[in-house]
Order: sequence, then C-alpha cells, then structure tokens
Amino acid sequence: MTTSSETATRPEMYYAGAYWGPRQETPEECARRTADFLNLLPPYDPLLATWYKPARSLRDARKHSLMPPDVPTLTELFQRGVNREKGGPVFEDLGFSFWFGNGEVGGDSVSLRIKCGDYSGANPNCCVMPLPAKGTSVERMLTVPVLSGVLRSMALAFDPDWAVAGSNEYRKSMSADPSAGAFVGWITYQSRRRGTVPPLPAPVRIEPVEDKGALIILSPDRISARIPEQVEQGHRVGALLAKAGLMRPVMS
Repeated sequence: MTTSSETATRPEMYYAGAYWGPRQETPEECARRTADFLNLLPPYDPLLATWYKPARSLRDARKHSLMPPDVPTLTELFQRGVNREKGGPVFEDLGFSFWFGNGEVGGDSVSLRIKCGDYSGANPNCCVMPLPAKGTSVERMLTVPVLSGVLRSMALAFDPDWAVAGSNEYRKSMSADPSAGAFVGWITYQSRRRGTVPPLPAPVRIEPVEDKGALIILSPDRISARIPEQVEQGHRVGALLAKAGLMRPVMS
C-alpha cells in the first residue's frame, strides 16, 4: 500500500503526446511523417537527436541507428507493427505501430510510441513520448522551450487534432475520465480544425503553429498536480476552452 508521503516524494511522470482521429494511411505515409518528426526534434535537446531501431537489448539497438531517418527502414518497421490474430489475416483498419528509444538507460532514457494509419474509429492514432523522471536531463527537458518544441514538431509532422505535454498526475487531476482531447495540460495544442482558441487570462500564452493550430501554454514554470493553484488554473482554462467548443474528445 502506497502512503501519501511516498506519493509526495515520488517524482511526477511527464510525457508529451499527440492524438488524431481515424486516418487511413499506408506504412510509407506513416514513415514519412515519422521521418519529418525525427528531423524536427534535434534542435530542442541533445537527447532527442539519437534514435535506434527496436531491439532485444540496448547493446543491439545501438548498432542500428534511425538517424538520419530513412523512410524505407521506417516503412519496414511500420509494416511489422500490424495488428492480426495469431495465424490470421491482418486487421488493416487498425493501422500500424511500433516502439523505439533514444538508446539511453536510467533517468535519461526517452522513448516513442507511434500508432498511425488506424481508420477503425475504435482508438485514436497517436505519437507519445514518455519523458525522463530523473537524471541530469530533467531540469533541462522539462521546460516550456523544449516541450513546446516537441509539441510543435508533433503538430507539423503528424497534423494531430490535439496534443498535450504534462504529467500523468496532472492529467488525472483535470478529469476523472481523461479521454484524449478533453483536458488541459501544461502545454496543449489545438488544431484549427477544432475551432479558434479564445483569449485566455495571463499568465496563459497562446502561440500559433504555422497554419496548423495553436499552442496554449498554461505557465512559464513547470506545472504540477501537487500545487492546488495550478490545478485550479487548469480547470479555469479548461472551462473557457469548453465554452469555445474545444474540449471534445478526439474520438467521440
């Protein structure tokens, strides 16, 4: 049984994730989007500049770099990540997916899970990046410049409906049923397809992402579910976005 004191001392787990609804795409189209994404990441942090093919061990993975991204290699990885019953046909409408990482161990490890080409309407497509919880990179990566850059890269490469950066705990504090696209994070991206972001009270900042949509930055400082004022701020901003019709789930 976990005590409240143990929960308070355990670091919050942060992540960045982009989500979009049904979109039929081939493995090569998914690969091109992924290649674009990986090419956009390196300027934001050194940990985002090295990526390796999935392997049974870290030692094996480091023999097979994905950088610079090669579309045929990524296409093959997506083709392997099809959904099928054992010995049965491929469920083409469920798309393709695979996991891979940056080749680091311990606190500096970063991984990516990409699901693309799903047009079943059952689950959203996504690009999810769990972030370091400890290690020398935490203070550097868990900042607005880095995370807004990651979300901007996700928006430009994958054209999602919605994206978010924040902690798992903050997500839970925003909604008892935090389905994708229905809560506010530290940084939230909204596609123009979902509507126009209304004016929001300071210190919230709104930044355009080319012609794709907008980033909503809740605070220049790291947001935590353990700070009641920041949780209240998230609910206030969420109410304003809901009033503008922007809080509907990606899969509805």
